[in-house]
Amino acid sequence: MVRAPATVLSSVGDAVDPTAPETVQLAADLVATMRVSPGCVGLAAPQVGVGAKVFCVDVTEHPKTRGHHGTFVLCNAVVVESSRNEKAREGCMSVPDLTGDVKRASRIVVHGQLPGTGEQVEVSAEAFEARALQHEIDHCEGLLFLDRVAGAHAIYPRKTYL
Repeated sequence: MVRAPATVLSSVGDAVDPTAPETVQLAADLVATMRVSPGCVGLAAPQVGVGAKVFCVDVTEHPKTRGHHGTFVLCNAVVVESSRNEKAREGCMSVPDLTGDVKRASRIVVHGQLPGTGEQVEVSAEAFEARALQHEIDHCEGLLFLDRVAGAHAIYPRKTYL
């Protein structure tokens, strides 16, 4: 897992060919890494050291989840609609010691491509899943949640529960 301040985390990822074998392998690696990382609900290529616009999300097991689409991977994703900004606490595996209050849209529509087929898909998400999607898309654009907090007053040490 790559941690801040690694350069790959602050660099815009490259668009990918979703049908390329290396993209399909990257997608599989992201899902596998997410599944073995406790509490992880999403993982982007830059977090494993690859400067590419590929990420996976699965908020199924998270207590804040209302609706969800299960496990999925998107390539070259962009938010095409968003509404109703809400502030909530976020953390990140690349910034393991901190959390922060981040304002994000609570309803979004994302366009992206599926790895393997390259099929164009539209994902409508809300609440926690929408937040996770925006967080991972930010990674692909070279942004961390710390880039979105209002200031130092909105950053907190991560609580660890034993």
